[in-house]
Amino acid sequence: MADDSMSLLETLRKVSAEGEVDVLREGVRLLAQAIMEAEVTEITGAAKGERNPEQRLTHRNGYRERRWDTRVGTIPLDVPRVRDGGYLPSLLEPRRRAEKAMLAVVEEAYVSGVSTRRVDDLVRALGIAGISKSEVSRICAGLDAEVSAFRSRSLAGTACPYLWLDATYLRVREGGHVVSMAALVAVGVAASGERRVLGLELSPGNDEGSAWPAFIRGLVGRGLHGVRLVVSDGHAGLVRAVREQLLGSAWQRCRVHFTRNAQELVPRSARSMVASAIRSVFEQPEGAAARGQLDRVIDSMARPYPRVAELLADAEADLLAHFAFPEAHRARIRSTNPLERLNKEIKRRTGVVGIFPNRAAVIRLVGMILAEQDDEWQDGRCYFRPETMGAIDALAQIGEVGQPLLLAS
Repeated sequence: MADDSMSLLETLRKVSAEGEVDVLREGVRLLAQAIMEAEVTEITGAAKGERNPEQRLTHRNGYRERRWDTRVGTIPLDVPRVRDGGYLPSLLEPRRRAEKAMLAVVEEAYVSGVSTRRVDDLVRALGIAGISKSEVSRICAGLDAEVSAFRSRSLAGTACPYLWLDATYLRVREGGHVVSMAALVAVGVAASGERRVLGLELSPGNDEGSAWPAFIRGLVGRGLHGVRLVVSDGHAGLVRAVREQLLGSAWQRCRVHFTRNAQELVPRSARSMVASAIRSVFEQPEGAAARGQLDRVIDSMARPYPRVAELLADAEADLLAHFAFPEAHRARIRSTNPLERLNKEIKRRTGVVGIFPNRAAVIRLVGMILAEQDDEWQDGRCYFRPETMGAIDALAQIGEVGQPLLLAS
């Protein structure tokens, strides 16, 4: 403890001598770093650099940068990471920025005079009174800068073998009318096995076909690379953009969306049977068995439901693409369910607002939700274990991903 105190005093004397450093802010930063190091030592069972195999529970896994807003200003922290399990410092408040964004959206709606009864009730519940346009503008400007930095950050430093693309729909007031707009979201899994939120864009509902190419082009322009498999629904504009701009990657058609598409082609009484038949294909242990089962399902559908049989035959390669990838990953890469759960969280949080006053308010709130989710994913467990991610490259050496490898388990 004495050594730690001397080290702290020496550091404070040094920063004081530099003149331009805020001693109080630097002191808070040093204390916060010490607290985090102590917490991680307790989690891992060993101090940094200590060799203690008998008591060690897990290992450190480097650091990541995170900003911490305090009463003495914004402090940059180096948050330790652990290999197994997540670590969120006790001194950080999860989701606080998104709640601030929510408040800003409500305030903006209230000041603009376009708030609904639900927003009015929320304003009273939050105790918001005497809101000025200048105050709302000030709050929104700070949030917009942070969201803009998150949406435009470089993706060049991390390869993402898996990419999920999907849209969720929100109501926005524009031109005196309430219109539906699509929030396009991209989520990937890095080579380290961590999930990352890669991008967000807003598009009018009737312009989604041209919005997907621009969105994917923007991701590639920011450095997105190493994509081996894209998972999405069968939206024509999206699929075309994937084919044209993510060359060398396979496309997995979401099994959930596909099943719904097939069920729409049969009477209600037959929908459960069709869903079960399609499910039997995905339950096969490896690609060759899945292909054989799909052929049998197509044959069984040919006479009673020829349109379903045709749909299955046309989608064969895209439905079975995930069999070319590690078995440990397949349950999660055959549908957009991982992204659907995130979309549900967006719906839950934005449902409080109901109708957004403008496009900027949507980007502000949804952007903050996604930024905080990205933080939490980096603090939590890896989505896929790093050693299984390495198997993707091993499979790629056997044959072209998504093509001959379809028969490999």
